[in-house]
Amino acid sequence: MQFHLNGFEPGDPEIADPARRYPASGAQSALPADVDVLVVGCGPAGLTLAAQLSAFPDIKTVIAEQKPGPLLRGQADGIACRTVEMFEAFGFSEKVLKEACWINETTFWRPDDKQRDHIVRSGRIQDVEDGLSEFPHVVLNQARVHDFYLDVMRKSPSKLEPHYARRLIDLTIDKASGNDPYRVTARFERVDEAHQGEIETIKARYVIGCDGARSAVRKSIGRTLEGDSANHAWGVMDVLAVTDFPDVRMKSLIQSAKDGSIIIIPREGGYLFRIYVEMDKLAEHERVSDRKITADDVIAAAQRVFHPYTLEIKEVAWWSVYEIGQRLCGKFDDVADGVDSVPCVFIAGDACHTHSPKAGQGMNVSMQDGFNLGWKLASVLRGRCKPELLHTYSAERQAVAKELIDFDREWAQVISSSKGADPVETQRYFVQHGRYTAGTATRYRPALLTGASSHQHLAKGLTIGMRFHSAPVVRVADAMRIELGHTVKADGRWRLFAFAPEGDAGQAGGRMRALCDFLERDAASPLRKYTPAGTDIDAVMDVRGIFQQGHREFDIGGVPSLLRPAKGKFGLTDYEKAFAPDLKGGRDIFDMRAIDRDQGGLVVVRPDQYVGHVLPLEGFRELSAYFDGFMRAAD
Repeated sequence: MQFHLNGFEPGDPEIADPARRYPASGAQSALPADVDVLVVGCGPAGLTLAAQLSAFPDIKTVIAEQKPGPLLRGQADGIACRTVEMFEAFGFSEKVLKEACWINETTFWRPDDKQRDHIVRSGRIQDVEDGLSEFPHVVLNQARVHDFYLDVMRKSPSKLEPHYARRLIDLTIDKASGNDPYRVTARFERVDEAHQGEIETIKARYVIGCDGARSAVRKSIGRTLEGDSANHAWGVMDVLAVTDFPDVRMKSLIQSAKDGSIIIIPREGGYLFRIYVEMDKLAEHERVSDRKITADDVIAAAQRVFHPYTLEIKEVAWWSVYEIGQRLCGKFDDVADGVDSVPCVFIAGDACHTHSPKAGQGMNVSMQDGFNLGWKLASVLRGRCKPELLHTYSAERQAVAKELIDFDREWAQVISSSKGADPVETQRYFVQHGRYTAGTATRYRPALLTGASSHQHLAKGLTIGMRFHSAPVVRVADAMRIELGHTVKADGRWRLFAFAPEGDAGQAGGRMRALCDFLERDAASPLRKYTPAGTDIDAVMDVRGIFQQGHREFDIGGVPSLLRPAKGKFGLTDYEKAFAPDLKGGRDIFDMRAIDRDQGGLVVVRPDQYVGHVLPLEGFRELSAYFDGFMRAAD
């Protein structure tokens, strides 16, 4: 899909008339007096969180934003493979893939040994290693990602719309609120022209600050971003330009002999591209604003690095200058260390961690923050999990952010010419750390939601604490080839993937039948214990069976009743619970994910797509103990 030919135009490129690209959006009413969840900020973290919560009409959610309306021109643009996996759970990965620019290969450029003021290509590699994800690394305007989330919210059972033009004045927590669940009070000033200066007050059970690096919510709970600036300025601009540089439609890392470094990121539409340009080193205590760098300064610096190639800028769609720096909060909620109380205020995204843009981590990590917290808040508010579950948000995400900031600091040094990095080292480092940039390296440590590795050998390729690595399967009932991971939707449910031993087709006396009978009928079963009366059997935990036989050899009528349950008011049969390997395609999930063929295994997947546990099929007691640790019995 090509667009931006005659100038950058924000919005949906499939709508020809620019005036119709943005329907009226935003809640028109005043803020309500009280809510279950108040989200402050309509950035990537806030919208991911709000989109997750919008799936639950019984949870009253409000999202408030200081800006007057939706974002039109984005800052972040890189979308990691892992993030596209998350978009699939929200239902808009196909829209992103259709519109985005796919990053297939990365090229590396260095000074020419014969003419040091010229650059030459020194390497070219595949951007993402084979098999790392079923999705590619892509680039898309951050504003479009926001649009897709807003569409999810608008179409949800909650019909959630942001309240724009609200500036947070202050936030207070009533520590002695007694039985009042609305412990947090927020005051907003309206900044829209029609209601300029009006003050609105709202009380909430939980508040999440997704309001950026200068977060007012963070300040209200006494948290600070800690870290150092590298005292180095970079310029960034999205441009429509004419150039004879051959790799302008590739991701390219360019290091010159004396004029700094450049990163080129091709953008969606076939014409637009982004340039990150290394500018001057700053003096100690000097800020970027002190230099008064202009767009023309950034263009001139880029042209010097491109030599002998030419760069003629026709339009600058967006530009900025920033300092390299990585900063992190010590904790992502309002509870002090050593205190047992349940948190009621959280921070996410840039409010609690900031990165340099060149590693492509900021937006991606921020959205994962929102996904991690969203299902946990929903589970607690709906009475399905104990409030103590909320402690796991800060514990999990702060550790991940620290690891990624350490990586980001190293990467910023590697690509900066001021550090004297060897272009060969740049390429080696890029390849070595590809899983970080793809977003698939995150691993949660053993804790409440992350089981011990005692039975990891049963599914070596589905690592406990890491995201569920999808693989193709064939749905037995209709021979449909699908990705197993795509059955994990952003609906707050757990997934239990039962992999059958060899020869087991779910028949009586087999281990798969024993597991399904336990889950369906035993009083100790987490399905029996935690599924509310009167709801479908998979309302909380969705059990799926993966068998080793080819789908044509399989009798769907012979599988356990749990894998073909009666659902809904008519008691209709759900035929989409049983799967076979993709033998015709030569991609057998048992081989791809190293599933023990003799023993099989049970893989427990959290609502945010991470593997919580791996257990034997007969590990009934361990399975029950795992869920008993954080869930509440249904009424």
